[in-house]
Amino acid sequence: APRPHTRARRTIDSMSAVAHTSLAMSKATAVRGASVKRSTAAQRATAPQRSLVIRNASPKEMRDRIASVGNTKKITDAMKLVAAAKVRKAQDAVIGARPFSESLVKVLFAINSRLAGEDVDVPLTKMRPVKTAMLVVCTGDRGLCGGFNNFIIRKTEQRVAELKAQGVECKLITVGKKGGVYFNRRKEQYNLVKRFDMGQAPSTQDAQTIADEIFAEFTSEEVDKVEMIYSRFVSLIAAEPTVQTILPLSKEGEVCNVDGVCIDAANDEIFKLTTEDGKFAVKREAADTEVSEFEGVMQFEQDPNQILDALMPLYMNSQILRALQESLASELAARMNAMSTASDNAKELKKNLSLVYNRARQAKITSEIIELVAGASAA
Repeated sequence: APRPHTRARRTIDSMSAVAHTSLAMSKATAVRGASVKRSTAAQRATAPQRSLVIRNASPKEMRDRIASVGNTKKITDAMKLVAAAKVRKAQDAVIGARPFSESLVKVLFAINSRLAGEDVDVPLTKMRPVKTAMLVVCTGDRGLCGGFNNFIIRKTEQRVAELKAQGVECKLITVGKKGGVYFNRRKEQYNLVKRFDMGQAPSTQDAQTIADEIFAEFTSEEVDKVEMIYSRFVSLIAAEPTVQTILPLSKEGEVCNVDGVCIDAANDEIFKLTTEDGKFAVKREAADTEVSEFEGVMQFEQDPNQILDALMPLYMNSQILRALQESLASELAARMNAMSTASDNAKELKKNLSLVYNRARQAKITSEIIELVAGASAA
């Protein structure tokens, strides 16, 4: 039978072999890592540095942090799925409402252009020098949707500054809690008239409530022009923040201030978010209203005033409802994309934290083995 000191020496030899093997593997890994680093030095020199720095973190704190990031990823995944389920319904509502709204605008522009030289007295089509303009701003009720709300608010501030530079006062009506809270905190800078909530499913009753407020302000000549600033839904990854003239019903370039200067938003602009040289940029396009063509002579069986009086409220309701639906669909799509990005970032962060934790754990085990071998060899 082997003696006790012989078994102890064999154990020490085996541990020493394990330690030497670990050191050899560490050296080989270091050599391979150095070669890889040399081959990718040029790429890392041009790429932005994004290193995970952890200082004085205990193993328990690391485990808690990894678990916390994992729970956050579960929450963002759930919010992404909820937004994806809602955006499908909102998208169907937008697509279903567009044909009627666009056709009604074409017909009304054509009728109004034909009656331009006749004696027609309709308050909503009356053009007068603009002293005060009203902006209807459509934002979301909640955050966590990327830069959706911030972009609309910034464009509203820019539009207000443009109008004030032309000598035109501005009044605001906000639709959505985020815009209402933002401008309500800055009452000394902006004249906030009314605040409405966006809701999860805009209806004709909601649009009619907003239209009644606009109608009262315009017919009483408190305001001379009404514009809507909202985000037009294009696809799940694209939206177009739009400035659209609602009242008076006229072609772009015809609504002027008291000095005869056109105050339309650059003939009604559409702002597109694009990328140029890897950076975000804003592209502008003119949004011209297409006029429906009528052949022959247009005859009215009823008085033109009665026809326009019946169509104008329908026009206002349809335009406001369409803007609410488009804004809601854009918000949900932005939230889905934001939560998807957050989930990807959480996954990457969890991976990096696990890598740092495992390296620290492996280094601690190797250090303990080396100390044990060194102590046994000294004995």
